[in-house]
Amino acid sequence: MLDVIHFILAGVVVGFCVGVTGVGGGSLMTPILIGLFKIEPHIAIGTDLLYASISKFCGSLVHAKKLNIIWPLVIFLSLGSIPASFATTWVLEHYLSQSTHYKMLLTMFLGFMLTITGISIIFRPQIERFFSKYRNPNPSETVIDPNAITKNKRVYIIIMGVILGVFVTLSSVGAGAFGIMALIIMFPNMPMIRIIGSDVVHAVLLTLVAGLGHMNSGNVDFHLLMWLLVGSIPAIVVGTLLSSKMPERLIRRILGITLFALGVNFIVNPIKVKPVKAETAQVVILQAQSQKIV
Repeated sequence: MLDVIHFILAGVVVGFCVGVTGVGGGSLMTPILIGLFKIEPHIAIGTDLLYASISKFCGSLVHAKKLNIIWPLVIFLSLGSIPASFATTWVLEHYLSQSTHYKMLLTMFLGFMLTITGISIIFRPQIERFFSKYRNPNPSETVIDPNAITKNKRVYIIIMGVILGVFVTLSSVGAGAFGIMALIIMFPNMPMIRIIGSDVVHAVLLTLVAGLGHMNSGNVDFHLLMWLLVGSIPAIVVGTLLSSKMPERLIRRILGITLFALGVNFIVNPIKVKPVKAETAQVVILQAQSQKIV
């Protein structure tokens, strides 16, 4: 029962932060599951991917209703990310899951993506300000014609989708903050709300596909997933309603610094072996002592 309360509270904290700042749940949830609850990296990543797809789905409906989605952009991103996610999952299951370095690899990829995400969150205002000079002074008048995405741009978008597909499947991090920063750089004249809307919808598709791939490999804890959603969904709504009254910039900066520090820690100190609970460790010690006596 105590674990259930802890999982719900974790969902509340992550959901509230997502509602206030818009920072992707995967950036926060996976480190919490690994660092605080000692969940194994592959289980934490697989569970969090499905958690992210469900929690982002409501946001994607809002963006779709407000016509904030550029569907050709979502399609070309998905043409790269979804096959890359399938391929990454297949490699993980058939080649890396039995490796002694499996957990270390996942943890280091997670650390790398957390570091990149932390930097993008901390310096997002500066990045947006730098590229704002290339934007249309009247973004409301900017019309994105699907045919305006040239053939060369489509290739870049697909390549970007491949990169996101690999890294998100390996770490459950990057579909949000990292994806938005990449789209800002690629399309400096695109209205920010349409970048966010397109990125959210793509993130739903990518995290769902990656999560189902991990589920097929047995890397999803549905009991954990259920209680995380119980805590986070109401908290996302509350955080969104209170976002205008909260110090969003301060909270975002604190989150960015925290994610950067966690990322560096995971890179420097990756998880190499399965975490052992205190009770299990005591049993192992007693068995070893009994064998010595015999």
